[in-house]
Amino acid sequence: MGWHWQMMDDRGRFITFEGIDGAGKTTQIQRVQGWLLNHPAWRSRRSLVVTREPGGTAIGRQLRQLLLAGPSLAEGEGERLDEGAELMLYAADRAQHVATVLVPTLMQGGVVLCDRYVDSTIAYQGYGRQLNLKMIEVLNNLATSGLRPDLTLWLDVPVDAGALRRQRRSPGEVGDRLEEEGRAFHERVRSGFAALAQRDCDRVVRIDGTGDEATVFAQVQGVLRDRFRSWYGVELD
Repeated sequence: MGWHWQMMDDRGRFITFEGIDGAGKTTQIQRVQGWLLNHPAWRSRRSLVVTREPGGTAIGRQLRQLLLAGPSLAEGEGERLDEGAELMLYAADRAQHVATVLVPTLMQGGVVLCDRYVDSTIAYQGYGRQLNLKMIEVLNNLATSGLRPDLTLWLDVPVDAGALRRQRRSPGEVGDRLEEEGRAFHERVRSGFAALAQRDCDRVVRIDGTGDEATVFAQVQGVLRDRFRSWYGVELD
């Protein structure tokens, strides 16, 4: 079944943040969260939920460990995670996330900020892994029951810039399986995000992620100010 959001009054809004590893998604989500929750025009208006994929639910956190831990539990036993199995695990995480977090929040009029969603699966598994895009589309539709973001902010950085940022992480912070793929893989992923932005330009807004945090955040704020004004008549200047 599909979710008929157009029938809802004062409905919630679903905002996703996408980009290659090292693009700064998590940092910008945290900035947006702090900005909204502390803004006089926002406070007490509606709930704000910050979540991620994979790992936005208790079950999802277990799936995230299998998907991203490098080496994974299975690989530690000499068994590599099959690419098709990887795709289906992402779909399972998403189905649980949609059913238990996203839909309930949106049905109550809340706003969701989500770090990755279906676009990441298309970019990473479709373009990066070069799996069948039609198969991915079918799986995504099954997992989401047709739930699409109202807005996607694509933080775009060159692959080398993303890799440099990952190298500057805190000591002891380990990269995941996908981050450890080669440059050609990440170039394909970035081209996948670019193709999605071109195909769905009303939903996907490119943000130049190459500047410092404040410069990037100013771009994000500009887009969100316009959207919240058109959605809710809220001025967030």
